[in-house]
Amino acid sequence: MDNQLDIITIGESLIELSSEEHLKDADVLKKYYGGDALAAAVAASRMGSQVGFITRVGEDVFKDYLLTSWQHEGLDISQVKLAQEQNGVYFISRPKGCGKEFSYYRKRIAPSKLSLEDISEEYISKSKVLYASGVTQSLSLSAKEAVAEAFRLAKKNGLITAYDPNYSSLISTPETARDDFNKVISNIDILFMSAKYDTVNILEINSVENIMKHIWDMGVGTIVIKASPKGGYYTGYNGNIVFTEFYTHDVIDTTCSGDAFNGGFLHALTHGMTPLEATRFASIVAGLQAKGIGAIKSIPYKDEVYAIFEKGDLNE
Repeated sequence: MDNQLDIITIGESLIELSSEEHLKDADVLKKYYGGDALAAAVAASRMGSQVGFITRVGEDVFKDYLLTSWQHEGLDISQVKLAQEQNGVYFISRPKGCGKEFSYYRKRIAPSKLSLEDISEEYISKSKVLYASGVTQSLSLSAKEAVAEAFRLAKKNGLITAYDPNYSSLISTPETARDDFNKVISNIDILFMSAKYDTVNILEINSVENIMKHIWDMGVGTIVIKASPKGGYYTGYNGNIVFTEFYTHDVIDTTCSGDAFNGGFLHALTHGMTPLEATRFASIVAGLQAKGIGAIKSIPYKDEVYAIFEKGDLNE
């Protein structure tokens, strides 16, 4: 069967309410939507990939807004199912000259009902890449099972598998994140990790070289370590480690910029680029995204990213 999709992502969706003022002072909040796997899906779709998204959506006042928005983004939502639970919501602001304010309501939301019933081998077999994260695993025990089964079926059907632990102390513990990581790593081809959160809390290794060797020994072929203190990305494949600087340091809000990077990387990889080229391409996607406020609405579009990439000047 011919591949009909480039990428499938599995994860949560939440309503995003944002402001450029302190939340305590804001009279108006801008509505959008967010979620890490969803951000990766939208980023890849805006670059030109055919992307499917698997999740559960709550049957509340936001249902139609979410489904219609994703269709407008070009996502295939044939595997999105409804749940009686509510959709989650988070509030975010980036007042000028101040740090980010963030608060969310994520317990017992519709995506937490993700389960083995949502994983179709026939659907997965139609794609080139399957992507999920530790955030999806953190939703519930049934979501953990769904992610593990999806990766197993993806490997069975010859897909490239990609995973980002995306550790956050707000939703998990190092012990749980480590256990979730170990449950899927044997079926992973591409691993995205944050040096600030993932490698320290899950692997307990600080050296980039040692991290790469450790992960390569586990059978993962391509690794990208996002190193905020160093201002860039370490890409490891074929025994080589190459550093790529951030596209820009003119940053307003980094919420989901790492997820936008992942989507850009997977798009580039499925459209003929090498892992190093994909890192350079994805750095532009993430850099442009971080110039705005919010997770998804500030993700750039294909023409802008390709124009910068093809020009070859990857530093502003």
